[in-house]
Amino acid sequence: MKKLALVGALLLAAASAHAAPFFSLSSPDIKPGSKIGTPFVFNSFGCTGGNLSPALTWSGAPAGTKSFVLTVYDPDAPTGSGFWHWVVYNIPASVTALPQGAGTPGKEPAGAVQANSDYGAPGYGGPCPPKGSTHRYIFTLYALNTDKLGVPPNPTDAVIGFATHFATIGKASFTAKYGQ
Repeated sequence: MKKLALVGALLLAAASAHAAPFFSLSSPDIKPGSKIGTPFVFNSFGCTGGNLSPALTWSGAPAGTKSFVLTVYDPDAPTGSGFWHWVVYNIPASVTALPQGAGTPGKEPAGAVQANSDYGAPGYGGPCPPKGSTHRYIFTLYALNTDKLGVPPNPTDAVIGFATHFATIGKASFTAKYGQ
């Protein structure tokens, strides 16, 4: 019995050594669970921030990844459907980071497309919850099995989400907070 347990443990260890890397998303600017800093906060609607998109890095994308979709979503917004702060799709699989400010239209990686945020314009729109509330902001990177999403020009975030759902082979995310 002990021999069988030892063989099982060795097989498990060998399988773990050859397992795919862990797909992860992080930011040198925003730590998971932390408060989002002023440089990354919206600069309107009663908020005074820099509206700068944070730097993001990722690693361990699943084998077969052909592109990525990045979203920043506030599920706590009092809209009935949350609030999309940033959606970038068709990010090439060769990209493993976005520098600070990549959420400014024209600063995205070649081939990537920045969709309209719920602020009504393409690119990053920082947090700005109603006074007296603290909201969660979920940064999510989807690894896709397609080079490009099959969406029409100027799609809504829901259409991008629908197409992303059917092409996702991996997902990495972290959540931060902001309140005023």
